[in-house]
Amino acid sequence: MNVLHALVLGLVQGLSEFLPISSSAHLSLVPWVFGWEDPGLAFDVALHLGTLAAVLWYFRQEWVNLSRAAFEIVRTRRITGDEQWRAVCIVIATIPGAIGGLMLEKYAETVFRAPALTAIALIVMGTLLWAADRFAPQTRPLTGLRWTDALLIGIAQVFALIPGVSRSGSTMTAGRALGFDRTSAATFSFLMSMPITAAAAVLKVPEALREGITLPIVVGIVASGISGWLAISVLLKYVSTKSFGVFAAYRWVLGIAVLVLIFMRKG
Repeated sequence: MNVLHALVLGLVQGLSEFLPISSSAHLSLVPWVFGWEDPGLAFDVALHLGTLAAVLWYFRQEWVNLSRAAFEIVRTRRITGDEQWRAVCIVIATIPGAIGGLMLEKYAETVFRAPALTAIALIVMGTLLWAADRFAPQTRPLTGLRWTDALLIGIAQVFALIPGVSRSGSTMTAGRALGFDRTSAATFSFLMSMPITAAAAVLKVPEALREGITLPIVVGIVASGISGWLAISVLLKYVSTKSFGVFAAYRWVLGIAVLVLIFMRKG
């Protein structure tokens, strides 16, 4: 892994982590397309440190409020406000992903990274995203979040173990299918990314750093952090007035292009 490759992968990770286009798909496809050595899942997770920093910084006031709310829940053993309820829902939404990650870890590192499966997942998830965004109402704000909503969105996050599905794509699709407006669906998706990303980092980053903190790893993490912050900012502004349709179209084009490339290489 050289610095240039790490820089490219870091930028790809940051931009695609928060857009509903699948960062894991891009991180597995970029080395495959250009003939680079696949750095593996551990390096991919290390890049998530950058996007983790981005979501913590962008929503820093929100995290302060949620931390206070969680402390109050522990202290009083009661849920009395919207911030406290939101903190509980984030915990609920994290549970399915944590269980799924532990059960399917080996598949995520091997079978799930096959280019053909990634291409199919891009197309299928793009279709679901378009359908949910096109036909579901936009009547529910984030303050109307129920524990069942959080659980269903959390279950949707499990499918993101398959590159091409997209963690943000699956959770935003679930949020829109449940009737949340686009901004609320995107915001909850970003907030619930923190616990699962932090947990994955704790488990996998030591593996990525077993040879020490190298320049490529540092460059990749910094690049993913900066581009991740930009992606959050742009997406929230974009979906306040526009649909998710452009992302669905991008997924269809990319998925078809990958299938064509697979066919050409086999030929």
